Amino acid sequence: MHKDDIADLVDVKYSELITWLQNQTNESWVLGPEGKWTSGQQALHLLQSIVPLNNALSMPKLLLRFKYGKSNRPVRTYDAIVKRYHERLKGVKGTIFKGSRNMKAPKLEDKQYLLNRLQTEAKKLQYKTRRISDVNLDTVVLPHPLMGKMPVREIIIWTAYHVEHHLETLKHHYLELTINENNLTLK
Repeated sequence: MHKDDIADLVDVKYSELITWLQNQTNESWVLGPEGKWTSGQQALHLLQSIVPLNNALSMPKLLLRFKYGKSNRPVRTYDAIVKRYHERLKGVKGTIFKGSRNMKAPKLEDKQYLLNRLQTEAKKLQYKTRRISDVNLDTVVLPHPLMGKMPVREIIIWTAYHVEHHLETLKHHYLELTINENNLTLK
């Protein structure tokens, strides 16, 4: 996938997420379906995953190569990354990324701040994606807590999919929550 297409994909996925979150009730920000994260927690989790990526991409690539090594395989396609992510999710059966365990629901007062931060971090990632060389995108690797070491190109593609994955989860659970509040059942 070309880096401009990846940057555009990041833009689309984060824009869809932010628009959806802005259009939800205030209650969904702080209250969620039983046993599931609130929409505020989902937003915070996504922020917790993009900030370290942007920080890493601000470091000298030579330092990243020294610390994590170089890629020893061809870059995977979008579909292959998504498939591998789902396989890994099945393997951990509900285990939550360390930084997001026991996460408190963000307060309603923090909603706009968190949405602004998500948007800012997404714009940073788009900029960095367009500026990094294709060689570094394909050879520099970064560690992912679930997927292991991944070339930068793949981890940015995964980041876009990660947003889509959480947005679909939100849509599904909040549809279910709305239907249950109206005493209807899903079939």
